[in-house]
Amino acid sequence: MSNQPITVLGISGSLRKQSYNTAALEAAMELAPPGMTLVKADISDLPLYNQDLHTDVFPDVVERFRQQIHAADALLFVTPEYNYSIPGVLKNAIDWASRPPAQPFAGKPAAIMGVSPGAIGTARAQYHLRQVAVFLDLKLVNKPEVMIGGAKDRFDEAGKLTHEPTRDFVRQLLVSLHDWAVLLKK
Repeated sequence: MSNQPITVLGISGSLRKQSYNTAALEAAMELAPPGMTLVKADISDLPLYNQDLHTDVFPDVVERFRQQIHAADALLFVTPEYNYSIPGVLKNAIDWASRPPAQPFAGKPAAIMGVSPGAIGTARAQYHLRQVAVFLDLKLVNKPEVMIGGAKDRFDEAGKLTHEPTRDFVRQLLVSLHDWAVLLKK
């Protein structure tokens, strides 16, 4: 791994204040390897996608989010699983940001991880997000896959990721994302 600096925009697919997924994103910010700066996007104020709201210009909050994506060297999606898929708020954010002109996802390195109380740790949601990523032309990290199940046993009451093997998986994912972003910059 090189220490070449990259900036990663982290996007949590949960708006819940005590979200395990947002807590996992915060753990990733703490565990970022040398050379990686990980910043958190706020998608809570994006309106529901409505093409009538996007005429000649995007709403200011949407333009802010699109600019954050443009400015980042890579993306980290941290998604819960709702009804075997990605949450509506995450899909809404992606739908807004992906509208022309200058769709900011194209060619961008990205990684996915997620947390759930259940045993399979957002596997189905992550695979749906991978399908969406193909259309967006995101360049996803394939391994490791970080699907954190049994959330209540992995985080403490304050929301800190305390399970060391899981912290190691997150570290490995971030190193892979860093190396992938550096490789794609060449």
